[in-house]
Amino acid sequence: QVQLVESGGGLVQAGGSLRLSCVASGRIFSIDTMNWYRQAPGEQREFVAGITSGGLTNFADSVRGRFTISRDNAKNTMYLQMTSLKPEDTAVYYCYVGRYNSWGPGTQVTVSS
Repeated sequence: QVQLVESGGGLVQAGGSLRLSCVASGRIFSIDTMNWYRQAPGEQREFVAGITSGGLTNFADSVRGRFTISRDNAKNTMYLQMTSLKPEDTAVYYCYVGRYNSWGPGTQVTVSS
């Protein structure tokens, strides 16, 4: 199993930036793709971005060009750099590893207009 813990959320004004982190522990040697998802109030959880162990990335259309995903395999940590934030980016952001169907507890991001 893999345990995931997110951090870095907070309150920011529109146009601002935040960097989220996700630290993995457990069977970390077998992690390939790591992902960020988010869930806004009353909405379904949606894919935000993903990154393979080799550094290949994928983004939702709604964040492409504004968000950057990266990972430090030596630190077992994945990052989500969010810039030009919009109120519609407000959500709880989750780290997810599909191989083990593991979710972190989430971190709240609130963007004020």
